[in-house]
Amino acid sequence: MSVTGSHALVALLRAWPHPLASRAPESEAALEFVRAAVRHGLAGFVAHAVGQGGWALPDEAAALLRRESLSGAARALQVKALLLKSLEVLSSAGVVPVALKGYGLARRLYPDPLQRATRDVDLLVRRGDVATAVRALGGLGLSVRASRDGRHAATDSHHLELEGPAGLVELHFRALAGWGQALEGDALMARAVDGELEGRRLLWLRPEDEAVYLALHASHHLLQRLAWLFDLKLLAAHGLDWTRVVVEARRTGLPHLVWYGWSVARRLMGALVPEDALAQMAPPPWQRLLSERFFSEARLVETRLVRSKPAWVAAKLLLAPSPSAMARYALRRVDTLLRGPD
Repeated sequence: MSVTGSHALVALLRAWPHPLASRAPESEAALEFVRAAVRHGLAGFVAHAVGQGGWALPDEAAALLRRESLSGAARALQVKALLLKSLEVLSSAGVVPVALKGYGLARRLYPDPLQRATRDVDLLVRRGDVATAVRALGGLGLSVRASRDGRHAATDSHHLELEGPAGLVELHFRALAGWGQALEGDALMARAVDGELEGRRLLWLRPEDEAVYLALHASHHLLQRLAWLFDLKLLAAHGLDWTRVVVEARRTGLPHLVWYGWSVARRLMGALVPEDALAQMAPPPWQRLLSERFFSEARLVETRLVRSKPAWVAAKLLLAPSPSAMARYALRRVDTLLRGPD
């Protein structure tokens, strides 16, 4: 039995690490499969999985997959270099950050860290270390971009963007801000665990905190990249204390957003998530039904919400854990647009 088009990508991700039961897509469907892998930041991993699974793609699709996987690996190497340099200058300034997402996550979860697309460095530091970190990163030729949140930055921003010839570093003082609410960073840092990356000291989020954070991040972006859902599947395969995941999800005040990420990862990717854990984080039944519509396989594979601003806004409003907080956030965004950043 063959799987056609971009839905073959979901079949491959769901089957991993087991052999594929279906045949490789053919002709135009094979090109659609590769384009979907690129669109969702997984060209490198898909090239690896196709080789492991014995799929023989048509020449044009195989060449495109190879080209895109090599291009993604080259970008990942640039990000890795900036990450290592950032860790070095921050260490010299007495700051040890948490590495969020990106290359550090791929190094721990993927067969090869260059298989997952990444374009920037995300680092979480304590609020009290932000100024020191900015000065240290300035030594790499990075300077702070103006925040798009303008006068509402204190409420709605969660990071500073520092850019320069070496690339982009997102320096987080909150782990996340979205849906009109925020996940503060200092408590996460207090529970973080020591790690190292090629001899450089850094911190990793505790696994259960990472399970919550990654799901929140994916939901903040309405699950529009399958790589984020696949990350969750790979993280769950390493084993999690789901009782603690539920506790930490509830502590954020955003358990419904955690549910969206993990429930779809379970449904589409086959992530190992206990049903009772999901039940303890679930939103009301009407939001669960809406999430199934917004986050259907077809809509996610085709990134339909990204392509439609009205649908994006509707999903954000209807799935929000706190409609009042979301409405206040929307009013602040309108205020910034009408009155300018300052």
